[in-house]
Amino acid sequence: MPKNTPTEPAASETPEIPSTGKGHATPSRKEQEAARKRPLVPNDRRAASKDSRRQIAEQRERVRVGMANGEERYLPIRDKGPQKRYVRDYVDARWSAGELLLPLMVLVILAMLVPVSAIATYSLIATYGFLILVVIDALAMNRRLGKKLTAKFGEGKVEKYRWYATMRAVQLRPLRLPKPQVSRGQFPA
Repeated sequence: MPKNTPTEPAASETPEIPSTGKGHATPSRKEQEAARKRPLVPNDRRAASKDSRRQIAEQRERVRVGMANGEERYLPIRDKGPQKRYVRDYVDARWSAGELLLPLMVLVILAMLVPVSAIATYSLIATYGFLILVVIDALAMNRRLGKKLTAKFGEGKVEKYRWYATMRAVQLRPLRLPKPQVSRGQFPA
């Protein structure tokens, strides 16, 4: 081999190694601390307070809409889970006597204002009769619902549902939260 021949390959002949970095140097600790620094008390307290209230209001609105739409992550603990969703859908799909309870109570109050005592007496008797009808309807609903829950989720997996279903059944449909996700007659599978 001649002495003047280079034994190392030329720079243009070396294969290029791809760079796998992030494209910039890691900031020093001093630079990172400086970027995080902000005053403990903002210079413009009114603007900071207004901004904070706006952010809290936006977050509350997101939670309110999410809960009304039945999104699982926004629901309170008592409404979470597939069984509670099934119970809500079942109750919302049926007509129940309990839905008429609140309007009936308003009528009874108005009847009490009438000076004729016979009207007040008959309205109270009708109210007690209707309450018995609501209790019978709730018991029948809970019995059917228990069988459906057991068939769907298994014997040992059925949680407490009776009070939850009954309280939802006696509320007026437009006032229920989370809002009904099914229409009347559209029972869950």
